[in-house]
Amino acid sequence: MDKKRVAIQGIKASFHEEAAFKFFGENIQTIECNSFKQTCEVLKQKKADFVVMAIENSIAGSLLPNYTLLRDYHFSVIGEVYLPIQLHLLALPGVTFEQVKRVESHPIAIRQCIDFFDEYPHLNVVESTDTAACAKRIRDEELTDTVAIANSLAAKTYGLEILERRIESNKKNYTRFLILTDNKDSEIKDSNKASLSFQVIDEVGSLAKVLNIFADGHINLSKIQSMPVLGQRNQYNFYVDIEWDKRENYEEAIRKILRYTINFTIMGEYKKNDEV
Repeated sequence: MDKKRVAIQGIKASFHEEAAFKFFGENIQTIECNSFKQTCEVLKQKKADFVVMAIENSIAGSLLPNYTLLRDYHFSVIGEVYLPIQLHLLALPGVTFEQVKRVESHPIAIRQCIDFFDEYPHLNVVESTDTAACAKRIRDEELTDTVAIANSLAAKTYGLEILERRIESNKKNYTRFLILTDNKDSEIKDSNKASLSFQVIDEVGSLAKVLNIFADGHINLSKIQSMPVLGQRNQYNFYVDIEWDKRENYEEAIRKILRYTINFTIMGEYKKNDEV
């Protein structure tokens, strides 16, 4: 059987590959992409079967440009993964902390370790495009004065040693990833969560009416995100994630909210997966 082809933003051993392994297992073919838009293009061109896309981080918040990609590409959400973000200092084997002058990583990873670097002001902290790419560069160029902030998968993949473990400031840091496919026939059995997109009609209380319908149907609203509609003043796209115990409650709520919404889309129905 052919391996599933999964497009990821970043290179091998990035957090996106780690999330892909967590969802699909390690017997997959990961397709490295330079940007989230490129992952979507690869999926659209059928050069991949799935995309793993970060959508929110417990510290940095929502990745708003990715909501725009969800809207523009109309892929189906078929799953989610929560990944604990554990950040380590990686160095070539044998390098000591005293030799280190430079630290490289993705700007979000650097921000998440700011307390650690406050203790070592002599270190030159440099932003780069990808955590795993920094680890790979240390190996490829045999840098003895540079360390990377990355995950343990990067240490294992690129033969580096962990110089300092768990340097992230918040130990309960996690990122949520969505699993996307362009296969419109992909139906998830026993789904109990959905991602929806809609606008509301421009009158008093219209959003409140939608939210009350969910509440009355005992449907949990686990996330709500708004984005301005391009070129339309005071108009917003709302992205919501909802969870239910009884599917009939969900289906009835959807029927009711249609009368209060515009451009309503079910982006995907899938199984809730909040295991971190």
